[in-house]
Amino acid sequence: MNAHDYYTQENHGPYQLHDLGPFELEEGGTLTECQLAYATFGELNEARDNAILVPTWYSGTSKIMEEVYIGPERALDPTRYFILVVNQIGNGLSTSPHNTPFPEGGPAFPRVRIGDDVRAQYRLATERFGLEKLALVVGGSMGAQQTYEWCVRYPDFVARAAPIAGTARNSEHDFLFTRTLMEAITSDPAFAGGHYRESTEVHAGLRRHARLWGVMGLSTEFYQKEVWRAAGFSSVEDFLRRFLEPYFLGMDPNNLLCMAWKWQRGDVSRHSQGDLAAALGRIRARTRVIAIDEDMFFPPRDCRAEQELIPGSDYREIATPTGHLGLFGTDPAYIGQVDAHLRELLDEPV
Repeated sequence: MNAHDYYTQENHGPYQLHDLGPFELEEGGTLTECQLAYATFGELNEARDNAILVPTWYSGTSKIMEEVYIGPERALDPTRYFILVVNQIGNGLSTSPHNTPFPEGGPAFPRVRIGDDVRAQYRLATERFGLEKLALVVGGSMGAQQTYEWCVRYPDFVARAAPIAGTARNSEHDFLFTRTLMEAITSDPAFAGGHYRESTEVHAGLRRHARLWGVMGLSTEFYQKEVWRAAGFSSVEDFLRRFLEPYFLGMDPNNLLCMAWKWQRGDVSRHSQGDLAAALGRIRARTRVIAIDEDMFFPPRDCRAEQELIPGSDYREIATPTGHLGLFGTDPAYIGQVDAHLRELLDEPV
């Protein structure tokens, strides 16, 4: 499966597109035709105060957010809330390197930052839906980075916030690890500086990239307890070959690199001349920082340190041996815990 077969309505829909027209980027480039792919669930109430915005994480699309987090009797219940899931720029559904025509596409795609995503999402929320307030912004990993950006950039627009397994300012350790993900792809000779004909040509780099996720995306406990057996895999190698590698093999390498560059540079302190405490001090949303106990990308101590800088916030920690990839909902215990934390937050007055 190549990228053009992977990023389809059949695989990731239904989703709609909102045309932002020419969109200027923080790094100085311009997306000539910027489109945001989004999916909605539920309906806006008469007061228009039941909207929840969910941004996507690295490699993820609105479809996985729907499958893992949204449903009747869940915290994100479409019978109670209007849920807007927005695909980040570069994820393959919104404007991305692989779906942008020459000469702006592929390796020439301009640099995009987390702030660009959030400015685009703000326009979608206000222009398309006429929203004046979000009851909640909630996202995991890169979605957490966008959640923090929402709170700092638009403090009066966000009533509640739940960044899950992510930080407001990316650490040097995480920056270096993300670089290894990028180098796993770019070191494949078939990558050809981003000028490959089909994404499937870069299969060796994509496989290395997937196996790095097997190292850091999961926890040592996941392997020690052989958690993969409960999912029907016969060995670690079987798990890697039949789960992690296939997950990434259909994706476009330039799309992944676009998101990885953005992930590395997530930092709300850009709003306050590098002062993280000052940036987080601007947050007015009722904020619940949620960490995953075995997360090796965004460890609990990093999440807790930032939470302590946010006025009126609190901290929760989810226990799961699946580590950062617990976000994918493969552990039922994770699902129960995250729903409980989000439901409690949504029930709190603001």
